[in-house]
Amino acid sequence: MHESIGQLVTSRAGRDRGRPYLVVAVLDDRFVLVADGDLRPVDRPKRKNVRHLVFHRAWAQEIREQLAAGKRPANAELRRALTALVEAYFGEREDEDGKPEVQGG
Repeated sequence: MHESIGQLVTSRAGRDRGRPYLVVAVLDDRFVLVADGDLRPVDRPKRKNVRHLVFHRAWAQEIREQLAAGKRPANAELRRALTALVEAYFGEREDEDGKPEVQGG
């Protein structure tokens, strides 16, 4: 299993800029498939160039284990894991002007 499966990523380019995803598959050294369980469900993941993603040092272990076992996680499980990771990794950071910090590129 590839090390980035289940990893938290943020889009840095495209219409989905700043949106968090989880890596659900690695196609090759340039492209991965990402899903969020909401706009991009597990059965229709988005193909993204790795240069257009910010890889964070956070993994959803339960999603990673399911994908390693060859099972497709439910969209609700993916959303729950993604929400927990985003809250744990980014927290409630705010700038001096009171606006949330922008994530990504």
